[in-house]
Amino acid sequence: MNQKIKAMWVIVAVAAIGLFLVKGGSKFSLGLDLAGGSALTYVIHTEQLPPTEDVNDAVNRLRDLIERRVNPNGVSEATVVTSYSNLTKTHKLVVELPGITNIEDAKAVIKATPVLDFRTERPGVTASSSLTVDEAFEKTALTGRYIDNAQLVFDPATNRPMVSLQFNAEGAQMFSEITKANIGKRVAIFLDGAPISVPTVQQQIDGGKAVISGSFTVDEAKELALRLKNGALPVPISEESSTVISPTLGSSAVQTGVKAGVIGFALVALFMILWYRLPGVMATLALIAYSVIMLAIFKNPVFPVTLTSAGIAGFIISVGLAVDANVLTFERMKEEIRNGKGLIDAINVGFARAWTSIRDSHLAALIVSVILYMMGTSVVKGFAVAFFLGAVVSLISAQLITRVFMRAIATKSGSRFVRFLFSSGFHLK
Repeated sequence: MNQKIKAMWVIVAVAAIGLFLVKGGSKFSLGLDLAGGSALTYVIHTEQLPPTEDVNDAVNRLRDLIERRVNPNGVSEATVVTSYSNLTKTHKLVVELPGITNIEDAKAVIKATPVLDFRTERPGVTASSSLTVDEAFEKTALTGRYIDNAQLVFDPATNRPMVSLQFNAEGAQMFSEITKANIGKRVAIFLDGAPISVPTVQQQIDGGKAVISGSFTVDEAKELALRLKNGALPVPISEESSTVISPTLGSSAVQTGVKAGVIGFALVALFMILWYRLPGVMATLALIAYSVIMLAIFKNPVFPVTLTSAGIAGFIISVGLAVDANVLTFERMKEEIRNGKGLIDAINVGFARAWTSIRDSHLAALIVSVILYMMGTSVVKGFAVAFFLGAVVSLISAQLITRVFMRAIATKSGSRFVRFLFSSGFHLK
């Protein structure tokens, strides 16, 4: 295919991606420091676990449970991470909730732990007894810990919201035995010490299913189902610190980051054009394509990358990596021109000779970003992800996009003007 046609296809593809960025329905996923919200840090009291309990397993289950509470649908920007300090020998839990600026609401979501239990009538008690509900019932061993699933359902006769419970195997057996032993009697369901449903057992219930039919609104039943499904915390936690970042501060950080990126890009482009002339113009076009592709990766609706201030910094630094690859190529190309090669051959050899240096520098960047992601905190991880993606896209930009543009403008002419356009510096050498 003609090199100029290839270059046009690249321009069309980049323009299409740019149109997606401008007109696409999805928005950039912003982290806590940019969107505003709450950040809470908890100490995980692993010392209170039984000696037989696996600490790492308990910590992981805690993280997963909290994540389900703050992100029940799996699509929010909330992040939940755990860390361990070798210095203090403590595990910590960090929860970031973009958009939630009421710190008390955030705490309630994290630590809400319902206590559900099933109670049977005390011996000699009947429905007509004058005893209060608490006095009339006694606890059984069946509690919320035996619930596998809970979900919002509606009564087919009245269309009232209810909560359907599914017990695990052990809970199903216990529920079956309780209903068998109390046919014609009441079995009460208590939540946080208060009765919410007191049905009379008509027959033994097998299959491990029960229904809570209280006077709920739809939202109340949905919330109860979510809390029952998530269950109690597997290990105690206590709050260490909490921070609220206002949306105004986050917006200011976004504007500052964008401004820094634009200024940095403009200065780099100006230097490339002034120093490398026509190849500098092609490198600038490749950098524009690089930036558009990176922003599209951040904004993609399938696997969006959450942008943080550290991530923006990683993105800006990766621009320097892309420029470095172009500089290496142009310097090799300039050496070939000095040695008497024609422009087309100089471009091909320049890219070939620069490849090993470009490959090694990008490989080093990828390794460093992986290490930072594996060992760093959540802030460092944001930087590492952006830097990793930047290194990958930079390699594509320098070796494919810039090469296509350079070959498209290559000419066999050896005129003084052409030599000037493909030289570097502020005078013709």
